Amino acid sequence: MAVVTFDWAAWSARYPELAAYVAQTQAQGFFAEAQLYCDNTDTSPVTNVATRSVLLNMLVAHIAALNAPLGTPSSPLVGRISSATEGSVNVSAEMNYPPGSAQWFQQTKYGAAFWQATLRFRMFRYVQGPVRIQDPAALMFPTAG
Repeated sequence: MAVVTFDWAAWSARYPELAAYVAQTQAQGFFAEAQLYCDNTDTSPVTNVATRSVLLNMLVAHIAALNAPLGTPSSPLVGRISSATEGSVNVSAEMNYPPGSAQWFQQTKYGAAFWQATLRFRMFRYVQGPVRIQDPAALMFPTAG
């Protein structure tokens, strides 16, 4: 299996609203950071390298949006609008998730997309351990039954 390398051209074509504000070297640093959240090794649960590339690019976009300079065109608003007023413009949004789950990812639309796309990789996996035998001698000298 292979690992994903960062492709600036592909990332900037997919996320032009961020690429306009994020330098290539900065995006490369965000890619290194993204690998802390999504395993990019031969033992990754995401075995399809093309899928892993898409996921890592989503994370780069998420990290870039969290660290982008002011004035970026993408909206920081994520979740449903829970209240809005018109005079002096006030908007509130909420995205209720249980503590310890997806809050960090839900701060941007890119992180929310990553969280949803990785659902199948976060499912419980059962791996049966070794079977314990109470009396090993019973294996070597079985009794007639």
